[in-house]
Amino acid sequence: MAYFDAASGAPLHPVARQALVASLDEGWADPARLYREGRRARMLLDAAREAAAELVGCRVDELTFTSSGTRAVHSGIAGALAGRRRVGRHLIVSSVEHSSVLHSADAHEADGGTVTRVAVSRTGAVAVDSYEGVLRPGTALACLQSANHEVGTAQPVAEVAAVCRAAGVPLLVDAAQSLGWGPVEGDWSLLTASAHKWGGPSGVGLLVVRKGVRFAPRGPADERESGRAPGFENLPAIVSAVASLRAVRAEAAQEAARLRELTRRIRARVPEAVPDVEVVGDPERRLPGIVTFSCLYVDGETLLHELDRAGFSVSSGSSCTSSTLTPSHVLRAMGVLSEGNVRVSLPPGTAEDDVERFLSVLPGVVAGVREKLGAPVPAAAVVRPDEVVVDSLGKRCPIPVIELAKVIGDVPVGGTVRVLSDDEAARLDIPAWCDMRGQEFVGEEPADHGAAYVVRRTA
Repeated sequence: MAYFDAASGAPLHPVARQALVASLDEGWADPARLYREGRRARMLLDAAREAAAELVGCRVDELTFTSSGTRAVHSGIAGALAGRRRVGRHLIVSSVEHSSVLHSADAHEADGGTVTRVAVSRTGAVAVDSYEGVLRPGTALACLQSANHEVGTAQPVAEVAAVCRAAGVPLLVDAAQSLGWGPVEGDWSLLTASAHKWGGPSGVGLLVVRKGVRFAPRGPADERESGRAPGFENLPAIVSAVASLRAVRAEAAQEAARLRELTRRIRARVPEAVPDVEVVGDPERRLPGIVTFSCLYVDGETLLHELDRAGFSVSSGSSCTSSTLTPSHVLRAMGVLSEGNVRVSLPPGTAEDDVERFLSVLPGVVAGVREKLGAPVPAAAVVRPDEVVVDSLGKRCPIPVIELAKVIGDVPVGGTVRVLSDDEAARLDIPAWCDMRGQEFVGEEPADHGAAYVVRRTA
């Protein structure tokens, strides 16, 4: 098997495994106690915190270990909003943040706060002036990921941090995907990360709160981790996490160059080998190991199962998967094709031969899925001189797009196809198909059931 889903969780680094086993023997005692075993555990915890702070680029007393990256995000956002409640209750997030950030934003909104969700370009990047334009006197906090977890696009964190600093607003950076490759540049105020993204064990997160940031921990008070992360520290996992971060950083420059070459190869050759594919994300300003593409006329769940059978573990933001009936919020915000979506995220050490094997296998897998799915004759299609109406109600992606593609030639140039669909993915995939095929998406109209998507034939 070739594991190509490092963005979800990187394989445990060998150094992490060694440190974990060693610290199970040395770091089991309570580091808050004064007896010998407690002092030994405390020394391990202090050493891990010092090493982590150096790698992040912060003071030792600014860094807290949490039980996960998600917990770090939730605690960071809640604490910063509470600490600046007198300033106001306005929160800014990008529309492509990790779900942990968006869930915190939803909770803040439900509690009476206000949230501005900043739009992104088709490559998934925010514009600096978009953040600058929504800052206001009542803004308590802004959030921006360092790089996107689904398409790999890197964000202009340093520039956004500068405009936030000028406005007196702290910026929280979710650095889960990028911290293993290097420190986050810029004058940010809070930072979160998760160890399992860089080859450490799961269950360890980082929360950094710069000195001078007003911060009020939420929930019952606890004497652990400055009151910001209650409960007994998982010291063996913490030591392992920091050891692995140090190890991957030492290898980062060389490995990043190698993985960038492999992902460039995938970005270039997949559209050549597989027809009707859209490669998404910024082609240059991106993480080294992530490449994402979407395939027309493909059921995402079936595609992932077939790739798994062929020996490749990949993930998907497609709406056509068993875990969701709506497109990924990232792909939706970018306005790109969602059906048949595949995210390839290469872990450090990925063999070139595995990438070549993937590139050789993928065309046949996609063709096989398309053949199995077929292209059914549109049900209840009514032909008029200048319009075709396709009834795709009750059918899930990619069927509405397949039926659209089959009948577009039945109307003259200038004529229209009206696709009736109640599938949420059609709202994203039909305009994306039009963009790929050079047809005009006229718009979405209300219908008795679902919506009508009107497409004009241009060629």
